[in-house]
Amino acid sequence: MLTFDGILVLAVIAFIIISLYVEIVGPAFTFLIGVIVLGFFGVLTPSEILQGFSNEQILVIIMLLLLGDIFRRTAVIDALFDRVFRKTKSYKGFMARMMALVAPFSAFLNNTPLVAIMMPYVHRWSKNNGIKPSKLLIPLSYAAILGGCTTLIGTSTNLIVNGLVVDQQILPEMEPLGLFEFAWVGVPMMIIGFVYLMLFSNKLLPEKEDVVSDFAEKTREYLVEVKVNEGSPLCNKTIEDARLRNLEGLFLVEIQRREEQITAVSPNEVIKNGDILVFAGNTETVADMVNSNNGMVPTQVGMFTRKNHTEVREAVISHNSSLINKTVREAYFRGRYDAAIIAIHRNGERISGKIGNVKLKAGDVLLLLTGDDFNDRAAETKDFYLISKVRDFRKPKLYESLLLIGGTISAITLSGLGFTSLFLALAVLLMVILLFKIASPKDLPKSIDYNLALIIAMALALGTAMTKTGVAEYIARFVISVFKPFGDIGLLAGIYLITAILGAYITNKASAALVFPISLTMAVDLGYDPVPFVLVVAFASAANFITPIGYQTNLMVYGPGGYSFKDFARIGTPLTIIYMVVTIFMLWAVYLV
Repeated sequence: MLTFDGILVLAVIAFIIISLYVEIVGPAFTFLIGVIVLGFFGVLTPSEILQGFSNEQILVIIMLLLLGDIFRRTAVIDALFDRVFRKTKSYKGFMARMMALVAPFSAFLNNTPLVAIMMPYVHRWSKNNGIKPSKLLIPLSYAAILGGCTTLIGTSTNLIVNGLVVDQQILPEMEPLGLFEFAWVGVPMMIIGFVYLMLFSNKLLPEKEDVVSDFAEKTREYLVEVKVNEGSPLCNKTIEDARLRNLEGLFLVEIQRREEQITAVSPNEVIKNGDILVFAGNTETVADMVNSNNGMVPTQVGMFTRKNHTEVREAVISHNSSLINKTVREAYFRGRYDAAIIAIHRNGERISGKIGNVKLKAGDVLLLLTGDDFNDRAAETKDFYLISKVRDFRKPKLYESLLLIGGTISAITLSGLGFTSLFLALAVLLMVILLFKIASPKDLPKSIDYNLALIIAMALALGTAMTKTGVAEYIARFVISVFKPFGDIGLLAGIYLITAILGAYITNKASAALVFPISLTMAVDLGYDPVPFVLVVAFASAANFITPIGYQTNLMVYGPGGYSFKDFARIGTPLTIIYMVVTIFMLWAVYLV
């Protein structure tokens, strides 16, 4: 029979589930309210509430998030993506490369920044190859989830479960989970998941216009000229053979060949070395040309391609600008502002002739490729006003790439072999990164997810309350009575289903925190090896494919892909069932037979 404290804990759990589902308040504040109520009524002591903040796994999660953000800022992974996807033209070819690259990285880095880095590539490739991003964004998220489930550090959910193992009092002698303890299920499911997505994603996913494409079509049209350099793959090809008629978002206006100007460009016109091709295109498409590998370089860029860090910015000429009636060449943007004009938009008027000879007017919108000194110099002028930043290009330095990639591999290897803890290995790596000024100490606090840290600490306190009051044992006995007739596999299936359903609708971290003490209590009561009952909670909460709200990367692609809840359910439900079957079978075969 439950005491008043036990009934109060059940009421708090009910409040947390309802609040997370209907979004009464945010997840962090929801857990905080629940735990504070338990503290107010004396179910938890202040030290028990705060004990979670001393859990090593919270700091490991924060350091992994910091490391992932440093990778994103320094563009080390961007350079690798450029090489991998440069020549990919088919849908299945891009899918295969995308998943083969994202999943292994997700096994050792936080998958949220990886998906954030990859999304622009998906949009760009989709736009250039006439395929809707909705065919690729869900597979991108799923690939990150599948890869993240293969190791302890691949997803914050696994680390949270390990934190619960370290902090629990049901089985004090239980060892923390190993780095590769998840591989028994994670690696086979990563392969099976890849095969499933390669076979069925094109059939099950919708073709929808995404938000980014819709916006791009409505942005202003620029005039940009590019030069065909010697050795370009376009030389001696016709316009049709070079596929310049079918560029998404670009229209070939004219060709300038020495003193000749070809305005009505025939598909059979042969491109020659030194030709200047003039295109009309939208903001995003023109920005893509700056860093493309198609043999065409904007004429005004020059030495800017060699800079380690450049940005594409939009600016509008002011009405009292000293640049008015000056040509682009006379404006001398390179020397004055550390910027190059790569394209011009003049509302309601078609600009003709070479861009360098175009006279600037008030209201002209310029697309600028800017260097590091641009912001300081632009702040001192009234000649133009900045509108927006369109694109950011970074070329990582060799020592940054070697230190980041080599350091991360070393930290993971040393902790995996037991020479040091993951916490100490990551702490040393971050100190070295700061010492070599690859990242700034001022920027690091901006990358910390304080809400996540609060959720984990409060979840640990809630687990303590469930154990202290007997609620975990009460629920465990109920679940045992329902699923025990179906044997060991039935028990694992019951835990998986409960966790997966909760995770799909109230977030995976909350489901792991709520079900963990129940699952571990079941294992202890029945005399089973506790490891499979811990791992089944981790897999069921982390491998979340059914809804967009169950996992952060699903939520990231939800809006940009133009998806509905049904789209996730259609492709995610079969994958969830497959994952459940493989998880239960592998855990049963490895630990319970």
